[in-house]
Amino acid sequence: MTSNAISEIWYTRCPVPTPVGLAAQLGYLEENFRKEGVTLKSIIDSPDRSIRQSHFNHTLDWSFRHGGNVPPIRARSEGRKTRLVGITWTDEFQAIITLPETGIKTTKDLKGRRFGIARRPEGIVDFMRATALKGLVSALSLEDLALSDVEIVDIALADSVLSTQEGHSLFGLKRRQAYGEEVAALIRGDVDAIYVKGTAGINVANLIGAVQVVEFGFHPDAKIRINSGSPRVLTVDERLADERPDLVARLLESIFKASTWAEAHPEETRRFVARESGASEEQVLAANGPDIHRHLGLGLQPELVDAIGHYKDFLRDFGFLENDFNVALWVDRRHIDGFNRRAVA
Repeated sequence: MTSNAISEIWYTRCPVPTPVGLAAQLGYLEENFRKEGVTLKSIIDSPDRSIRQSHFNHTLDWSFRHGGNVPPIRARSEGRKTRLVGITWTDEFQAIITLPETGIKTTKDLKGRRFGIARRPEGIVDFMRATALKGLVSALSLEDLALSDVEIVDIALADSVLSTQEGHSLFGLKRRQAYGEEVAALIRGDVDAIYVKGTAGINVANLIGAVQVVEFGFHPDAKIRINSGSPRVLTVDERLADERPDLVARLLESIFKASTWAEAHPEETRRFVARESGASEEQVLAANGPDIHRHLGLGLQPELVDAIGHYKDFLRDFGFLENDFNVALWVDRRHIDGFNRRAVA
């Protein structure tokens, strides 16, 4: 125990499959931090916009985050003092979809056609645009096509990610349906194809009776699958990592305990993931496959770190980063290497 006593820690996670989300739902996070006299406070649920934006730019001291990797990579490129302490790889549905009337049936048919990608206002890094662009690049590469072979059509969105979480809810729901604007553009005939992923993507594809041009979320080549959510990173701010490594150990203990629980409870895990994602269990099964309970672990194996480096380079090359940086220097192995998983009950 260090002399730097703190009473609360901020945390956040994306509404996607993560062991942090599972640990939170199972009560492991709250239980373990309570033992240290620490209260967990949710960043993404804060009514204060300046607090809530830390979900995207990692500005808060004494905080940790687990989720999509574009915002923490961008934050690191802006000089945020954070540490990468773990990586989770949970594959998910990724696809290019169209409508029957376009006549597009294969990836080769995309040549010369209009591909719609949403563009949000300036401010927080446009992680959904980065995700769609990487998905398109991956899909085209399977047929030796390049971005120049398609026409990119911007679908302008009026609201930032933060703005969509403020004010009155629409029909009582906390979040808007993902890919709503992209699907609307597809139906209007403004674009010929779009990218979708995860449970939200599979849901809207089913809703509109889309044609699946190509699905590559489970492709054998890891570089094809790599995107904002494949894999996902666990990051902590520098003060937490350096001054209270005992609390980082508590965090890892909670995560490994949840991962172990998941492996022994496949059906219950799918139910928890559905709740976390705001989806049905059927959608989770379709989007993540039957073995999702085996893919909620945490590690820093070389292939996981290399995957983050690969995606960081993509973000750099396509203008999503403020500055380049060395991923290897971002990785902080002290915590996971020093953790004795056998101590988890």
